[in-house]
Amino acid sequence: MMIPQFKIPCVILCGGKSSRMGEDKSLLPFFDKSSLTQYQYDRLKPYFTKIFLSSKTNKFNFEAKLILEENEIYSPIVAIDSIIKKLYNYDKFFLITVDTPLVKIESINQLILESIDSDICVAQTEKIHNLCGVFSTNIKPIVAEMLKKDIHKVGYLLDQVKSKKIIFKDEEEFLNLNNKEEYLKALKIIS
Repeated sequence: MMIPQFKIPCVILCGGKSSRMGEDKSLLPFFDKSSLTQYQYDRLKPYFTKIFLSSKTNKFNFEAKLILEENEIYSPIVAIDSIIKKLYNYDKFFLITVDTPLVKIESINQLILESIDSDICVAQTEKIHNLCGVFSTNIKPIVAEMLKKDIHKVGYLLDQVKSKKIIFKDEEEFLNLNNKEEYLKALKIIS
């Protein structure tokens, strides 16, 4: 079987506060890796020509290209703004959070294929997974305007651009590891 090679870069969001987890979830050990970040990075690297970590600081114990967020506010909109500034020479990028390690490569492939005629194309199960999808760099002015108005909701961004939501049936695949219970559940699933 041939491994798909996605022509757009991948960015793993690792800069959240992890307040519900009680510690930095991006640094928690996961499966056979020293951290959840390294697990996501190693898992996705074979499929993308370029892969980046988006974070407030370089807190990682392995070599990776970083996109450091240029603002002290903890917000995915701040991260998206920093990513667009760094990846200005790309039309689109795939965005995924560090705490969704079960998203299948086939699902990523589907999101990329379906993203052709949209500014943002994200996954949806029972809820919208608005930080798992393909983002166009042409949304830069809208993101900048949102930051100027102190609007930090990704849902608001989706409403302002040509967005598309792709329905997936497997809720577990998009499990978001926000607390210890979800973290332990994902470890059980993966092993």
